[in-house]
Amino acid sequence: MNPSNTWDQVDQYITERLIPYDAVLDEVLAANQKAGLPPHDVSPNQGKLLNIFAQMQGAGRVLEIGTLGAYSTIWLGRALPKNGKLVTLEANPTHAKIARSNISLAQLDGVVELREGDALEQLAQMKEEQVAPFDLIFIDADKPNNPYYLTWALRFSHPGTVIIGDNVIREG
Repeated sequence: MNPSNTWDQVDQYITERLIPYDAVLDEVLAANQKAGLPPHDVSPNQGKLLNIFAQMQGAGRVLEIGTLGAYSTIWLGRALPKNGKLVTLEANPTHAKIARSNISLAQLDGVVELREGDALEQLAQMKEEQVAPFDLIFIDADKPNNPYYLTWALRFSHPGTVIIGDNVIREG
């Protein structure tokens, strides 16, 4: 018996138990692919992990820097309480259009605020607007700006805020 196959079987078993089939999320991924968005969505396992982190944190307010087609946005938004709020930032107008459609499909219009435009400019604008701190911040945008996004994340955090950075060691 090949140990690699055994681990693949275990992984499949765990995935099927932890992440049941979700027609909306499948439709979101299909819409993203059909629109030609880059294939950079988090995996279902990562989406579930983000959802669990938000629930463990008891997050009522989430900031996501980098929306793409809103796949991770939906995972995070579904973890919020009824009065929860998720602010997500997307620079690309085409991506934002697809994301808005996907957010509506997931029935999260009242929960998610998608801010379109350069993330650093949006973050500066949010500071001007005196936006309240967030309980969880997910950074998943253009990697060269990660140090700046982290600086902003610290400004929009409070003691206990969880900050998650995706792909922080990509390409060494």
